[in-house]
Amino acid sequence: MPSITPCLWFDANLEEAATFYTGIFPNSSVGHLARMPDGSALAGDFNLDGLTFQGINGGPMFAQFTEAISFSISCADQVEVDHYWDSLVDGGTPSMCGWLKDRFGLSWQIVPRRLIELLSDPDPARAQAAQAAMLGMQKIVVADLEAAAKGASV
Repeated sequence: MPSITPCLWFDANLEEAATFYTGIFPNSSVGHLARMPDGSALAGDFNLDGLTFQGINGGPMFAQFTEAISFSISCADQVEVDHYWDSLVDGGTPSMCGWLKDRFGLSWQIVPRRLIELLSDPDPARAQAAQAAMLGMQKIVVADLEAAAKGASV
């Protein structure tokens, strides 16, 4: 079966991006980088905790990422949410509902697993309360989701 690898088009900062991302995710590394005669990276790959990405410095023509493609990180707890949110938003832009754009313009969703559990709660009032709380957040705060759901079941 063939493998599918995301390929990201950067203007001229592939190597900087690969180094940034591999510094955030555990068990990550920059792989091979093909270089131009001046020593700058032309193309290459990097691995983020088991997922390989390809990158190319293709110039500014297509180097604008949009929210149409995003990477979602399923987090076990608030510690993981805080780590990935704080690391990836550094130099980037926070958005709503756990979304952010990093300094390279890539969109990320930082999602605690507890959010999915609460949104799927069999009690519709609890699920709706958790959803309403999430809609008012930038970074998702699990304790605030829990409090909202608990308040709905009283």
